[in-house]
Amino acid sequence: MDSTPSLKERYAKDGFVIIPGLIPAEDRTELEAACERVIAKTRAGLWTHRRVVGKQFPPYDTETNPDSWGVQHVMHPDLHEPAFAKWYTSDPLVHAAAELLECEEGDLQMELFNLLINPLSHEFALRWHRDDVKETASEEEERAALSVWDHGVQWNTALYQDSCLYVVPGSHKLPRTPEQRAQSATQSPPDDPSEMPGAVQVVLQPGETVFYNNNILHCGTYKSHERRATLHACMGDTRGGSTRARNILQHGLRWMKEDAFRATLNPRGNAMLERLLAMERSVGGHVGYSLD
Repeated sequence: MDSTPSLKERYAKDGFVIIPGLIPAEDRTELEAACERVIAKTRAGLWTHRRVVGKQFPPYDTETNPDSWGVQHVMHPDLHEPAFAKWYTSDPLVHAAAELLECEEGDLQMELFNLLINPLSHEFALRWHRDDVKETASEEEERAALSVWDHGVQWNTALYQDSCLYVVPGSHKLPRTPEQRAQSATQSPPDDPSEMPGAVQVVLQPGETVFYNNNILHCGTYKSHERRATLHACMGDTRGGSTRARNILQHGLRWMKEDAFRATLNPRGNAMLERLLAMERSVGGHVGYSLD
């Protein structure tokens, strides 16, 4: 009897799992070319939806900061790059997300799709964080937040070798130790991420994907001299109701409501989009809970 843990078992235990081969061979060249074009547009100032060096979360000061570590909204119809939506709705990716979420395809909702890139002239790091739990949370608050399954999965897919991500395995279920809290209850990035107790560096080979719970304790490093084009996205599970709303709808996604975007999607993509729009309608436009 095979005792090898399943993908879901490893994901549940560690908070992350690496899966190779989720980009079909025929799509690889197309995705690489699309990334090169959107990176060039972003660096030239022709695409202003970007993450800027020195700022971890939105809003980003794109007017005065010239260097970027990410490109936002790569499925936006104004970019005219259909390869991204094609891959986001592809069989290998959708099936992997559904397996890790233990849901049916009909439960999956469309969420965010961005691109992580190397800055041109800065060495940059994000601070240690959980995406949906504040660094100032008390142990009791943290324990309560981590006990709630957030019905979503996040991933990085490397087009080139990528060793930027550090995680603390198992921390998606446990509050920080005093030593971990000392290194993460701050707005400052770490001098050396490997000094975080329990941390491991996630090294992705080209074509590999790391799926991770966004409340695992993690940080990212960005080196100007190492080429990076890593597809960074997430999907939700509608069985969670509005639990994903605050974390997803804050990112300025008005364009996802427009017919121009719908026209770029296949039937699977349109069904996933409609589930996202249904979540937005369910929260009634509360502050921070709107695509606008």
